[in-house]
Amino acid sequence: MCNTSPTAHSIRRRSVLGAALAGTGAAIAGTLASALPAEALTLGTPLRPVLPVLASQPTGTLLTLLGTAGGPQAEYVRTGTSSVLTVEGYNYVIDCGRSSVTQYLNAGLKFTSIAGMFITHLHADHLADYYNYFLLEGGQPNAEGDRLPPAPPSAPGPLTVYGPGSAGGLPPSSNPNAGTVAPNNPTPGIKDLTNRLNEGYAYSYNVFMRGDGYSDVETIETQIHEIAIPDNVGANYLNRAPAMQPFKIYEDSRVQVSAILVPHGNVFPAFAFRFDTAQGSVTFSGDTAYSENVIRLATGSDVLVHEVMDLEFIKEHSTNLSQALLNQLQTSHTTAHQVAQVAHQAGVAKLALTHHIPSNPLDVPDAVWKAKCSVGYSGQVYPGNDMDQITLRD
Repeated sequence: MCNTSPTAHSIRRRSVLGAALAGTGAAIAGTLASALPAEALTLGTPLRPVLPVLASQPTGTLLTLLGTAGGPQAEYVRTGTSSVLTVEGYNYVIDCGRSSVTQYLNAGLKFTSIAGMFITHLHADHLADYYNYFLLEGGQPNAEGDRLPPAPPSAPGPLTVYGPGSAGGLPPSSNPNAGTVAPNNPTPGIKDLTNRLNEGYAYSYNVFMRGDGYSDVETIETQIHEIAIPDNVGANYLNRAPAMQPFKIYEDSRVQVSAILVPHGNVFPAFAFRFDTAQGSVTFSGDTAYSENVIRLATGSDVLVHEVMDLEFIKEHSTNLSQALLNQLQTSHTTAHQVAQVAHQAGVAKLALTHHIPSNPLDVPDAVWKAKCSVGYSGQVYPGNDMDQITLRD
């Protein structure tokens, strides 16, 4: 049975300062209160007696779920899907959903410790904070230059990105009135997407480069890698996730990363990733319907981070659920029962849920997610909440 309490050995949640510092927080609040005019104390929210935790960069190997919500809409409690696998003190970011940068900071992670970023697919809810890593501190080394030494040749700069290339074409539309955004390049890959964002923020960059000594953001473009799918697979935007074997996309002195195509509605390419380290292995499903490819990739992993959908809840509580939307959900996402099947067949020791649909915990509580994913799967189930931290092996 999984213990999700804050004292569990293999999972920790950072929320507020512990009892050891509670007195300090109260003292600071008292000092601030004595310095304010009396009328200020009657307005707005009372001062907090306890300060937030200032977390620190892990030095070992640890999985952090920054955000666990399905998208694209903003939702209560959970932020957009994003994870970080820290290996020997270096951070590998997997997807960058809404608030990823803020959550990254809240987890105590250093921008200068990013060894790579890996994007599963180009849906907006997995990209909402992607460019914030460029706009904000992620694209600039800090004054102390605190990148963890030694930086291997395979990680030449602060941001090395691996993601999908162009889809190569758009699927047929059932909507005769559907338009096409950017008809001259309607299916940009991660390189084009990044270049267009660079251009969109040109004024901000140009001013900073002239006043504050920022480096030219276009030098980052050489670190954007589009994942090349093996030619013998026969995949394209109409044959999106044929049966295939995993293939290596990245390797450094700490980790080897493999990818495989997964079925996610009309999206192509959509990848799942596997990270193999000396301390254990983690597979990230990305967004996917039930997939034998995910099982193939995840087999023998210590941890499987898998998206999840409660289709029964959606059917019961949706008032305007069209057949088209139902079909889209079924061909794009994995039900809790199917997730359990995947975890069981892959033989993983731990299953961590993410990209919850629905993501509001008032709709589907943690206990329900855990119970549904425990039917047919006997390993540890982590319902998956923002800022959860999971060890690869106990």
